[in-house]
Amino acid sequence: MSGSAASPFRQPKAVFAVAFACVVSFMGIGLVDPILPAISHELNASPSEVTLLFTSYLVVTALAMLITNWVSSRLGAKKTLIAGLILIVAFSALAGASPTVGQIIGFRAGWGVGNALFIATSLAVIVASASGGFAGAIVLYETALGVGIAVGPLLGGTLGEISWRGPFYGVAAMMAIALIATIVLVEPTPKPAHKTGLSAPLRALRHRGLLIMSLTALCYNWGFFTVLGYAPFPMDLSPIRLGLVFTGWGILVAVFAVFGAPRLQARAGIARTMYLNLAAFAVVVLVIAIWTTDRAVLIPAVIVSGIFIGINNTVTTQAVMTVSPVEKPVASAAYSFVRFIGGGLAPYVAGRLVLAANIHVPFFIAAGAIVAGIAILSTAHGLLTEAERVQAEQAAGARPAGAAPPAPALMPVPAPALMPVPAPALMPVPASALMPVAVPALVPVAVPDNAAAADEWSELTSLRPAGLLAAAAADGRPQVLGQVLQRG
Repeated sequence: MSGSAASPFRQPKAVFAVAFACVVSFMGIGLVDPILPAISHELNASPSEVTLLFTSYLVVTALAMLITNWVSSRLGAKKTLIAGLILIVAFSALAGASPTVGQIIGFRAGWGVGNALFIATSLAVIVASASGGFAGAIVLYETALGVGIAVGPLLGGTLGEISWRGPFYGVAAMMAIALIATIVLVEPTPKPAHKTGLSAPLRALRHRGLLIMSLTALCYNWGFFTVLGYAPFPMDLSPIRLGLVFTGWGILVAVFAVFGAPRLQARAGIARTMYLNLAAFAVVVLVIAIWTTDRAVLIPAVIVSGIFIGINNTVTTQAVMTVSPVEKPVASAAYSFVRFIGGGLAPYVAGRLVLAANIHVPFFIAAGAIVAGIAILSTAHGLLTEAERVQAEQAAGARPAGAAPPAPALMPVPAPALMPVPAPALMPVPASALMPVAVPALVPVAVPDNAAAADEWSELTSLRPAGLLAAAAADGRPQVLGQVLQRG
């Protein structure tokens, strides 16, 4: 099947314009990682205060998700994308110009509003515009997420070596390019046939499948952003070295989101993939919790965690969109609202726990949160099975027009050996040995005079002698068989 499906990377220009903007948008997640210690040092802020750069950004993003569909159903997808990009450009530039941590935190919150408008609408636009079907659109979206997360720390570390303000200005410049590309390349989209209410995402969470998947993602994101938001502090590295560490992590996120997740899901199914992946991620976070102060263990463990984050991002997003009975933009907003709440609170809580206990406790709690996510997910096993069936049907429907379904594998069958058979010897027969054979006289046979019997007899007499005899024997009536024998 995969061989006949369209490639997710053969897309219209408009899709790539939105995907590029997604890359830059997702840079904002990992962008501040390498500069957290530098901001803490230069602005005389505690690690707990600095982690609010994550919390304000993600919690406001989560809350703003509740209004994204209300806005987009009135403005249309393209105008909503543009509005989100304008906000990101403005607030990222203002954050770079801020003299205090409090102002940066506030401008990151404004950045989060723009990010919410952009993220929720961009996924819907890519799904609607991309070729290769729904699954191909999700792969493309998760690729953008992975590349953005991978490049963000590297950009942050490189520019952070010059100044902690550099990464903020860098994002503003690249988002301005994405804004221009979106205006030029993305076609105007008609407004939806009906306007979405403000309560639509919350009402969508009444659906059991969407709620369970969202709560599972909240627990998973708690572990994800505890690692992303607080692991830089015990590493005690320069901005560029922190950037390289999280770039390695982000590359694994991207590679396994695009290539690892589809293969693992095809082999093990959605349910088993999610259970095994979350369990492995919990083990890695537990390793981080135990050896938090040992950089030789901490750094490789953080990088390796990108494998499980990449797989989970793709598989969970596809499952959420499949099990939800509501429109995809509404489902995306509801799901993002819940999961970003977990992602936003985790770094701040980690900072407070370090002050109250020690640096190991936040990571132990993160590992426990992931295990709790597995327990929540297990209550929806039937829904995961149904999602797997629906995705298989969608993948079959995405086969190019006119393409035949994949042929079953042909197994070679050895031909039987041919054995030579000698021809019988021909023996000459003298002419004198030939004896005349008398031809039997023809015996007249009476034909039945009724019409049905006459038709039946006509059929029998049209056969050759061998067929005639077989037909008479099958008929079973003595008079018919006798007539045939008399005939010859």
